[in-house]
Amino acid sequence: MRGLRAAVGLLTRVPVGRAGPDQLDTTGALAWLPVVGAVMGLVVAGVYSLLVEILPGPASAALAVTLGILLTGALHEDGLADTVDAFGAGGGPEETLRILKDPTHGTYGVIALVLSIILRVLALASLPVTTALLALPAVHALGRGGAVGLIGLIPPATGDGLGVAHSRSGSLSGVLGGLLSAVAIGLALLGWWGALFAAIAGAAALLIGMLALRRISGFTGDILGATEQMIEIGLLMVAAALASSGMLSLPWWSS
Repeated sequence: MRGLRAAVGLLTRVPVGRAGPDQLDTTGALAWLPVVGAVMGLVVAGVYSLLVEILPGPASAALAVTLGILLTGALHEDGLADTVDAFGAGGGPEETLRILKDPTHGTYGVIALVLSIILRVLALASLPVTTALLALPAVHALGRGGAVGLIGLIPPATGDGLGVAHSRSGSLSGVLGGLLSAVAIGLALLGWWGALFAAIAGAAALLIGMLALRRISGFTGDILGATEQMIEIGLLMVAAALASSGMLSLPWWSS
């Protein structure tokens, strides 16, 4: 349970004790990250399913997404904004790392945050309640799974910070545990569609990893957060497109 506690403390504001680098130095934490992500997705979908009974879909989705952001302390959103600012500036490795460490957000980062929230809200509002209750936990789990995969794919870019703390915990068994738990959740909730969603998540993590490796020779905590966000947004858009066309019928076991 130490790994679960560390994962909850890292990914949420739930008062279980903030996970520091010493707590993250365990392979068990990585395996639990997609599980914690799935629970977060279920919370967001559950709130949406309750609110949509009394509010319009977009309003319900906006409140549900906002709750998810509050529960995570905007951890992933902050990583997305910092990463887009740093990579959008177009400087060399030193300048990119400097911007990544800057706590303020620039124009690129603000635009990325606005688009992230708008796309997630609109995608969620387009999903039927049952689809949302199954798809969101899978999407959130695969988003965290993509970040875990990135830890095993490339080295940390610096010798300090959250990125290197993750790297210390990133043994092969920990990374594989996180990847397997993410894929298992996706398959359990989405059926064979989960394989497609997992493939998309993997491809996105690979592309982001290649870009990070070329720009700064590795990953940072912000890049891990951006990876989660990009995967989550992309998979929600895929789920919305499939659901609107009638191809994604959930629960899959009742089809």
